[in-house]
Amino acid sequence: MRIIDTHTHIYLSQFNHDREDMISRASKAGVTHMLMPNIDSHTVADMLKVARAFPDSCLPMMGLHPTSVKESYKTELDVIAAWFEKGDFVAVGETGIDLYWDTRYGKAQKISLERHVEWALQYDLPLVLHSRNSLRELFDVLMPYRQKNLRGVFHCYPGGVEDAKKVLDMGFLLGIGGVVTYRNSIMAEVVGAVGLEHVILETDAPFLAPAPHRGKRNESAWVKHVADKVAEIKGVDVEEVARITTGNAQRLFKLP
Repeated sequence: MRIIDTHTHIYLSQFNHDREDMISRASKAGVTHMLMPNIDSHTVADMLKVARAFPDSCLPMMGLHPTSVKESYKTELDVIAAWFEKGDFVAVGETGIDLYWDTRYGKAQKISLERHVEWALQYDLPLVLHSRNSLRELFDVLMPYRQKNLRGVFHCYPGGVEDAKKVLDMGFLLGIGGVVTYRNSIMAEVVGAVGLEHVILETDAPFLAPAPHRGKRNESAWVKHVADKVAEIKGVDVEEVARITTGNAQRLFKLP
């Protein structure tokens, strides 16, 4: 069985003491690729160091996380732009809008997102979107681009079935992670309502560990628990979930 963890921050300090072992565990669990979203200018070096150490499995993205959009966000965007000119990345991200903790930079986050959309179109890369308390705002930004072959994923999709349909209508996929394994999670309803051809799997490690590891540091090997839960919801073998979602990820990110 082959699985792709489409969203994992394995370059963060939480893995400094056992990163190689963690990647080995993921490989033994059938995880062929671990896609790494950037956060801001301070995380680029560590992310690219991991990508150089594990070039066949750990693949970097480039972007500015919405919670890193502060007073100096224009300088941050210039740094990201420079990396796109000289680097090789599998996606633009992660970007998006997060209005959960702080709404002061909502307008700046929209400007940042629009810049990321332009990069996605310019470099023909998928857009990896973070959304928290912000689906309506994200739809407002993205809708004008519906006819421009923009593609991507709503990472850790946070909404219900109706908003999921809007996401799919725009040509985006749903990123399903550990939250789907939580008791009474709305994600079970969403996964049950959409076809597997619209889903990719992720961990968001070290965050949002799936059951039975909830509350612990997440890691890429545990994407298997997400696949197991999706298989349970859909009433199919986990190998079928892995085959379809892996194919979805390969096409979206243009992986071998």
